[in-house]
Amino acid sequence: MVSAGSFRNGLTIEYKGDLYQIIEFQHVKPGKGAAFVRCKLKNIVTGTTIEETFRPSEKLPRAHIDRKDMQYLYSDGDMYHFMDAETYDQVAVDGSMLGSNFKFVKENQTVKVLSHEGNIFGIELPNIVELEVTETEPGFKGDTSSGGTKPAVVETGANVMVPLFIDIGEVIKIETETGDYLGRA
Repeated sequence: MVSAGSFRNGLTIEYKGDLYQIIEFQHVKPGKGAAFVRCKLKNIVTGTTIEETFRPSEKLPRAHIDRKDMQYLYSDGDMYHFMDAETYDQVAVDGSMLGSNFKFVKENQTVKVLSHEGNIFGIELPNIVELEVTETEPGFKGDTSSGGTKPAVVETGANVMVPLFIDIGEVIKIETETGDYLGRA
């Protein structure tokens, strides 16, 4: 159990039968009346956010999230298969649990599979991935890094906006959270 007075950003709690991660919190002590804690909570499974207030002495159960390194193997339809590198056990995860940034994961890449009490609810990607550009329009002489951008398709099939000087076959760094081009690898 964790009291609302000791909330911190990133803490995962069980609230109203669901798992929530604290995104923001603020201890408020009005001039008149009792203090309270105002929180913005993100539902880990659905991704929705809510705002709640708690008394500082209120206690909520802390949710223990297991993060296990697993290798992404392949997909067959809506199911994505991962393998535990230590035990070689394989698990299938429904594609709806993976999130939109999964488009930057290629086969045989290691990701963190998130679970609570044995139930898998999502994955955590590395912050930066390196992928090869497979399709893009050719660059022209005189293009500079401070110029515009153009669309490109990387080896996983994801679309990324890249500078005009990037050509097919180059390996680039991409931030997985935003899908932004960071530079050449």
